[in-house]
Amino acid sequence: MQELDFYAMMIQPMREELTQIGFQELRTPEEVDAVLQQKTGTTLIVVNSVCGCAGGIARPGVAMALQGDKRPDRLVTVFAGQDKEATARAREYFEGLPPSSPSMFLFKDGKLVAALHRSDIEGTSPEHVAARLREWFEQYCA
Repeated sequence: MQELDFYAMMIQPMREELTQIGFQELRTPEEVDAVLQQKTGTTLIVVNSVCGCAGGIARPGVAMALQGDKRPDRLVTVFAGQDKEATARAREYFEGLPPSSPSMFLFKDGKLVAALHRSDIEGTSPEHVAARLREWFEQYCA
């Protein structure tokens, strides 16, 4: 087995933690543009990662947040360090914010309205992340 295939196989469960709860993976710059250039509704984009805070805090927190009544119209994700071109394109939409993974961004009607960086996630809990996201959903999602 080639090293690249082995690594892809190892991270597949990390991808699936989000796709199994309704996220669409954006794996090319064109896919990112197609979603983030939409000017109506809300979009939550999660910059996924292999790090421990992504697996232990960020992804479980996102899953908890989506259990509420309000949620974004679109759920999408890019994978930092894996889908490099798609991640780079997504970061162009984050209005000059520094690269961060894991991280989460909410867009409403094509404008960035909320951001949660690794520094806001690391050292907290899934419940903390879920609470922050639910605040966003209450404020911005129909």
